[in-house]
Amino acid sequence: MRTLSRAIAATLVALCLAAPARAQTDGSVTADVVYGHKDGMALTFDVFAPTGQPNGAGILNMVSGGWVSRWRAPEEARGAYQALLDKGFTVFSVRHGSSPRFNVPEAYADVTRAVRFIRLHASTYGVDPARLGVYGGSAGGHLSLMLGLASDEGDPNATDPVLRASSRVAAVVANYPPVDLRMRSETSVRFPPELPEPGLFFAGGLVPGAADRFVAVDFEDELRASVSPILHVTSDDPPILLIHGDADALVDINNSRMMYAALRSTGVESDFVVIEGAGHGYRTPEDQAEASDALVGWFEQHLLGW
Repeated sequence: MRTLSRAIAATLVALCLAAPARAQTDGSVTADVVYGHKDGMALTFDVFAPTGQPNGAGILNMVSGGWVSRWRAPEEARGAYQALLDKGFTVFSVRHGSSPRFNVPEAYADVTRAVRFIRLHASTYGVDPARLGVYGGSAGGHLSLMLGLASDEGDPNATDPVLRASSRVAAVVANYPPVDLRMRSETSVRFPPELPEPGLFFAGGLVPGAADRFVAVDFEDELRASVSPILHVTSDDPPILLIHGDADALVDINNSRMMYAALRSTGVESDFVVIEGAGHGYRTPEDQAEASDALVGWFEQHLLGW
């Protein structure tokens, strides 16, 4: 695995945080846990306790679309996690600094800190730090892949105890993720022109106009490779499931095809679920159910040993 220490060090202020509130285990929620600060703002996540007996594993959801991390009242958000909560998982809905103020490397640095914080305080939440999964869709899928592929064991010399903790996760599910944020160039992976029209996030990199619509991808060219998951695949990566609709008009399905090929060629345990006729975001109940079943099954298999 490779380390993205430059973006983390440049983005986050190293602070020693007080111990967080202890999460409940009765199906309730612990809202707005502060896992860090930057630019005078708090970085927060919510903790959703399972409805029944906790199974000891934790799932981090990357709340991100277009690298914008929107807040929702926990009571409204809980329904999206019910399938995981019903299986005994503890769910963390992680928010990062949002576009347009913050860019992709900064968002990745935020969620990396969130993993470290949760691992450091795992006993508070009743989860095993070695059994954490992560998932998200679109930009959230991109961040999930980065957490799986570019983690590290922490900096033993850091004064902030959070930064001394590992950022490793044990399983990843990425829905329709962009995987190569380099600008299209001779070094970018390209697919034949006869392929269907690509979305803004083509598997060969960004197509013209992507930065205009998604301002988070407007950052220094020299950092693009560092936040392109396709370039971070190594044989010690955790199990990764990719889910993608074959009618996605925003993030071309070839992103997941290329990612799956790279994972397989490196020997990483992986799978790829194609949802026929599904566009970006899985709008129909049938598509949503298919994706949810695959996600829950993946985490049961790799975090619970089922």
